[in-house]
Amino acid sequence: MNYIGTLREQLREMGEGFVASLPSLAIAFFIILLTWIVARFAVRISDMIVGRTEIRASLKNLIDTLVRLGIWLFGLFVAAIVVMPDLTPSSLLAGLGIGAVAIGFAFQDIFENFLAGVLIMLREKMRIGDVIECEGIAGKVEHITLRETHVRKLSGELTVVPNSILFKNPVEILTDVDERRHEVVVGVSYDTQLDHAAEVIRRAVEDVDDVLASKGIDIFAQEFNSSSVDFLVRWWAGSAPRAGWESRDKVVRAIKAALDEAGIEIPFPYVTHTFKETVPVSLLGDTRRKTP
Repeated sequence: MNYIGTLREQLREMGEGFVASLPSLAIAFFIILLTWIVARFAVRISDMIVGRTEIRASLKNLIDTLVRLGIWLFGLFVAAIVVMPDLTPSSLLAGLGIGAVAIGFAFQDIFENFLAGVLIMLREKMRIGDVIECEGIAGKVEHITLRETHVRKLSGELTVVPNSILFKNPVEILTDVDERRHEVVVGVSYDTQLDHAAEVIRRAVEDVDDVLASKGIDIFAQEFNSSSVDFLVRWWAGSAPRAGWESRDKVVRAIKAALDEAGIEIPFPYVTHTFKETVPVSLLGDTRRKTP
């Protein structure tokens, strides 16, 4: 009986404490609701201010996140003080310091990606819309968050890449500038006059619309191959992958047509069979005739 009476007394005290704390809980709920409203309006105001500048989209997202995070931290801090009046800023900061160490060890990878995301947004390179290659991942950057980056592969699939990978490894930005150099290898037969072949190739490449002839066209006799003398042909065109493929297609077609018109052979690999002894051709002919 004493146990039941004690339990009832504890429940009664808990009920009275809950009822007594209802006003403070209601105020804390109102503060949280007000924080949500203020955060939304603050982000809109930030967008209006930042939108008048030429700031990068990734950096704009970072500013919006920091504004929203700062307002929410302040609002939650005020709500916590309303619910727990004994809570002071020093005690809260001390508790956050101890908790941050424990959380840091538990979520090390998450914080690593978070800091990498902040640094990626702050640096000038790798903007949204750039085509990149990193650790076997190639595609167009569609979105950068504080934890991950969304890269749309050239075949259409979306790859979600942790920011730490893009920050700690070399990233090749294919569209950092509007034009870049492309190249193709062209082989001609050994009996070809090389100066004449180089001039034919040069004129063919210069006539291609997508080629920026003003930036120069390089044609180098590169090596003696098994069946041909190879030229390395380099030209400037658009930096996007599709622009490179289109210009390469037109350049290859133009070179093939020009070499055919000039009577210059583009050889395929020749195979020469060498025998240690003379092959009896007549004997082979007799054998073939006797075969049923």
